[in-house]
This record gives sequence, C-alpha cells and structure tokens, in this order.
Amino acid sequence: MKIALVAAPFIAVPPADYGGTELFVAHLAEGLRDSGVQVVVYANGESTVNVERRWMYEHSQWPIKVPEHAWIRELNHESWAFRDAEKDCDVVHVQSASALAFSRFVNRPLVLTLHGPHDAKLSEFYAHYPETYYVCISDAQCKQESMPRMRAIHHGIDPSQYDFVERKQPYLSFIGRIAPIKGTHLAIEVAKRTGIPLKIAGDVQPLYREYFEKKIKPEVDGRLVEYVGWRTSVRKMNC
Repeated sequence: MKIALVAAPFIAVPPADYGGTELFVAHLAEGLRDSGVQVVVYANGESTVNVERRWMYEHSQWPIKVPEHAWIRELNHESWAFRDAEKDCDVVHVQSASALAFSRFVNRPLVLTLHGPHDAKLSEFYAHYPETYYVCISDAQCKQESMPRMRAIHHGIDPSQYDFVERKQPYLSFIGRIAPIKGTHLAIEVAKRTGIPLKIAGDVQPLYREYFEKKIKPEVDGRLVEYVGWRTSVRKMNC
C-alpha cells in the first residue's frame, strides 16, 4: 500500500512556525510510515517530514498576500500531484476542497479531510463527488454533512513536543491564526465574562490585519487580555 498525502505548497511539512494542516500531514505521514505503509508527501521543497517527498515549488510562500495568485499556485501544484501520484500510489489523500475537481481525471480512491467549518456551498460541491471518502475532524462536524462515505477521525498530537506542567497557570490561552473564523474575539468575550486573564499567541496575516486592528487590538490591555506575539511557543506560554 502506498498513500499520497497532498498538502498545499505554501508552508513546509512540518511547518517551521505556523501551519496546523501541515503539522497534521507530517504526523499522519510518519504515523503511517511507522505502521508499515509507504507514504509520499506532496508539499514544497522546504519540507523535512521523514518520508518520501515530492514538490513542484521549492520554497514556502507565507503569509499569502494576493489570494488570486495563491489559488493559481495551489491548483497547479494539486493537478501535478494527482497526475504524478497516479503512477505509483494506491490512494490519494487531500486537504482542500479544490483538489476534489482533479479526482475526475485519475482512477484512484480519494480521501478528503475536512479541515474547515461547515459551509453550505462546500457541501453542495461535495455532493458532486459521492465516491470520495470524507474525514471529519469531530463528530459535530459530521452531523452537519450528508456525504455517503464519511466518518470522524480526531487529530492526534505528538506528546513529546509538549512539556507537562502539573501546576497550571491561572489564565486562558488562545493559540492559532488570528482571524474571524478562528474566533479570537470569542476568546476575548470569554475572558471578559469570566474575569480570567487571556494570553493570545497567533499570526496576524495581511488579509486579517483590519480584523486585528479593530476587533482584537483595542481589547488588549496587558492585564485581562495580553497579546504575546505569534512566535511564542506553547512551552513558553507554560499553559
């Protein structure tokens, strides 16, 4: 059995800094390898995941500055990956909805992990590909979809990358990309309603700079709400 894992070409697998999906792909690839499965990861040339790697674009390109240009690069990468994977891979596993369109041109089983929230337009798109195997990342997500081949598989983590702290610090933490879809503003609301201090560690991308400036920054007072920067690790936050 040989499985192709197709990630977007913008961030290395695993990521040097930000990159939730890319970290997932790295963990999955090495987990499959340890189970005796052959794996090929399609990402970019800066990837270091310890399996076979193939790429079209050598360097990472993050954060995305022009979405239209990014779509061109991603579609080019995905179409190439599908064509290449068909030569010697038995299964193709993708991470984005756009990749589904290329499944019509290859004769291989396809798996799509649904990394984002429910979107009615995406569900309508998925309905055109009933033969795809869909993986939800939670039971709640599965309940919002109706594809015939679907199951929930929770993300795993590598415990060795985290320090266990027996005595927890008395604050909440938000760790991730600062964007409306991630709910940074909701974390602030929780802090305000409970009176528990909140530390925010996350990347402010150009696309969401206005969101940060208008919704997040005015709430940062250094006491109840603190922004500690996006390169701060979980270990340094000691949460």
